[in-house]
Amino acid sequence: MTTFITRRILQTLAVIVILSYVCFYLMSLMPGDPVDMMVASNPKITAEDVARLKSLYGLDQPVYKRYFNWVTSIGQGDLGYSRTYRVPVQELMGPRLWNTFLLSFISLGLSILLAIPLGIISALKPGSRMDYFMNLFSFAGISIPSFWLAIVLIIIFAVKIPILPAGGTQTIGGEPMGFWADMMDRSIYLVLPVLSLSIQQIGRFSRFTRSAMLEAMRNDFIRTARAKGLSRSVVIWKHGFRNALIPLITILALSFSGLFSGAILTETVFAYQGVGKLVYDSIIGNDYNVAMISFVISVSMVLLMNLVADIAYGFADPRISYQ
Repeated sequence: MTTFITRRILQTLAVIVILSYVCFYLMSLMPGDPVDMMVASNPKITAEDVARLKSLYGLDQPVYKRYFNWVTSIGQGDLGYSRTYRVPVQELMGPRLWNTFLLSFISLGLSILLAIPLGIISALKPGSRMDYFMNLFSFAGISIPSFWLAIVLIIIFAVKIPILPAGGTQTIGGEPMGFWADMMDRSIYLVLPVLSLSIQQIGRFSRFTRSAMLEAMRNDFIRTARAKGLSRSVVIWKHGFRNALIPLITILALSFSGLFSGAILTETVFAYQGVGKLVYDSIIGNDYNVAMISFVISVSMVLLMNLVADIAYGFADPRISYQ
């Protein structure tokens, strides 16, 4: 196990380095570096000033040297400076990461609590009305575009029935609030984004749960367990659900990796101040320091959760060996 984890960690680091360089190179191809934007805003700037500024920012160097300088700064704890927001990146990322984590964790937890039992019930009664309803709901949740669902929720609950805010993260201005009052205020702004994300995730998770449980309950060992006189709950949970965990672990691990990468469309529609909207704004504004840090966090979480999923396979199914 130790050898497997060590090898996977080394592979993860190598993938992060390669993908971050590719992303850095693609960002360098985008038009409009900081000096070009200065030139556009100040037509009186001279060619000598442009050359001096490009040398100051290192923009006259090859891409690989700029990437090496960027990695060196990251290793020293300097994440760079956001020219869009005019603050250091570490000061900008902290609150955004917390906002995205709060939104994603609540929606993911709600989706798991609802989707897995619904998927199991649907699998245990195939062809029933409940099964048909769950299939319809699952296909609708998977197929509905996230931006369309978000707009519909805003129209219903913020325009037609104005009981919830259309967007934002929390109330700005006014009297200072205490901890609980602040949490209640933030929770009101979370309702619509959480509902938008949860509807889609419930459809996807319940569909995977139903398929995995149907396949597990058709195996010979389920028939053997029933013939031995085991109770229905033991057959379902100990023998059926445990063998259905492998595909569920995969999809849940990939979903957990999105806790820090953000839901770009949902956060943008609801003007929610999370990492997803920050990535969108930084790419549009060619703020490569913010975009690169966000990208590295996202890639690292995906690779880390893949490693966690591979380790969890062994606990779900003792037949899996890491030798």
